[in-house]
Amino acid sequence: MKILIRPDAASARTVAAHVLKRQIVKKPASVLGLATGRTMEAIYKLLVTEHRESNLDFSSVTTFNLDEYIGLDAANEQSYHYYMQEHLFSKVNVSPNSTHVPNGAASDVDAEAKNYEAAIARAGGIDLQLLGLGQNGHIGFNEPLSSLNCRTRAITLAQTTLEQNAEMFGGNPDSVPSRAITMGTATILESHMALMVVTGPAKAQIAAQMIEGPVTAAVPGSALQYHPSCLVILDEDAASALALREAIDWQMKHDPELMALMDCL
Repeated sequence: MKILIRPDAASARTVAAHVLKRQIVKKPASVLGLATGRTMEAIYKLLVTEHRESNLDFSSVTTFNLDEYIGLDAANEQSYHYYMQEHLFSKVNVSPNSTHVPNGAASDVDAEAKNYEAAIARAGGIDLQLLGLGQNGHIGFNEPLSSLNCRTRAITLAQTTLEQNAEMFGGNPDSVPSRAITMGTATILESHMALMVVTGPAKAQIAAQMIEGPVTAAVPGSALQYHPSCLVILDEDAASALALREAIDWQMKHDPELMALMDCL
């Protein structure tokens, strides 16, 4: 795991967008794993700008989103299908047939989850997986105590997740769907590269546990310590609880990859 700390959220997002752009340029037929949330909105906005102003080409890209709420169809404004259309898919030249989000309205969600996992395998696996970190340590919707060896499946969401996501549902946690289909932790770990972006003071303690603590199902994101190629980008607020800051700063000053990323700004 490599850690890159940037002064603020905007610069953290800029580096993340650069890493995604670099992947697409290097391999136009990349398979990208995508995420949702406010941080991701800003990253997608930067990619849309690259597409419009620098001709970043999405025509050969394939995407798989991490998750979707069970019970919401693609037309629902709170669905992640809708989110992705609004923030990325409708604004770049990606083929609709090449974008994949779990079908939360499927009549058989267990079959949908298995089919989704199989589709990722048929695509050759995920080249670069974009990730956020939940305030309870989840990645995707793999909630605390999820098996670190789990695959794409239906899951019941934690109360803390419902509260965290309530803003998108009128501020009422009871309005947030209580179940979702999520890519599994083991599926995420099989990506060729994982890119996590964490910003804001509210994520500081859980980010420190994820990076420095033991690998445990209580903090699902900690499984990324096992990933062979994982880059975690934090802003100063999210990095404020790190105990190993001196060692991280040393790496940022001497690791060629991290130095190059800082130079991209």
